[in-house]
Amino acid sequence: MEFKDKFAEYIEYTESNLKKYNALTESESAQKNLIDAMNYSLEAGGKRIRPVLVYAFTEAFGGDYRSAAAPASAIEMIHTFSLIHDDLPAMDNDDFRRGKPSCHKAFGEAMAILAGDALSVLPFEIISDDKTLSDAQKVKIISVLSKAVGRNGMIGGQVIDMENEQRDDVYEANLRNMYRHKTGELIAVSCVMGCICAGADENSIKIAADYGYKLGLAFQIIDDILDVTSTTEELGKPVGSDAEENKTTFVTLYGIEKAQGIADNITCEALDCLEKLGNNEFLKELTEMLLNRKN
Repeated sequence: MEFKDKFAEYIEYTESNLKKYNALTESESAQKNLIDAMNYSLEAGGKRIRPVLVYAFTEAFGGDYRSAAAPASAIEMIHTFSLIHDDLPAMDNDDFRRGKPSCHKAFGEAMAILAGDALSVLPFEIISDDKTLSDAQKVKIISVLSKAVGRNGMIGGQVIDMENEQRDDVYEANLRNMYRHKTGELIAVSCVMGCICAGADENSIKIAADYGYKLGLAFQIIDDILDVTSTTEELGKPVGSDAEENKTTFVTLYGIEKAQGIADNITCEALDCLEKLGNNEFLKELTEMLLNRKN
């Protein structure tokens, strides 16, 4: 199957599962506004890269990607919760996300906070209740996922990001550390969860995580570049926000050309990781696509 067809298949499966896992039931009519707000952000689009990585690594190690529906949906919900909270006035104060009003602009700040909260815990319910994965797999997935989200993961990365805005001495090592936590953790754990779903060995899981961290760093550097070179229409969110918020990025440190070169080199390192794994053609094409993306 060609890359674009497989990618579309993964996306379609992701969309159908997100609708299924957060469907409004008769017993939840009192919570309709909350569930509507959750679905508003969940269904706003996006690249769905994290669930795609879960599926791709499951298949790379011989598993059926459909067995990974729960962790793949879980990671997209957690990513969406982080975007809802990032957009809030107390954080990045962005009024648009993916070309439409941010959750707090559409539903109010209080409901957006609660929608994000709900999307941060529903993933663990979904994984716990899954009928396909073994108990051992579910415990392992919950363990790695919770660590990737928490104080030493994505949320910890957001703290570093906020504190960096108040500093004028941010250097590359600090920036890499922040990106590893804020972006890399969720991408790396997506790869790891796919491996767990397929029963991969610990060495393969380690290689997959290393690939994920490198992919996440390159992904974020490209985001830095697009914030300067793209348009609001292309990105679906305001551009130039990094400069407005006094954020140090690879672009502010080195300029666009050198930042692109660093992203190229890190992508090559990620591709080298894939060479250690079998059945990697889809993942190689995905990696190249993310490096060359325009939004």
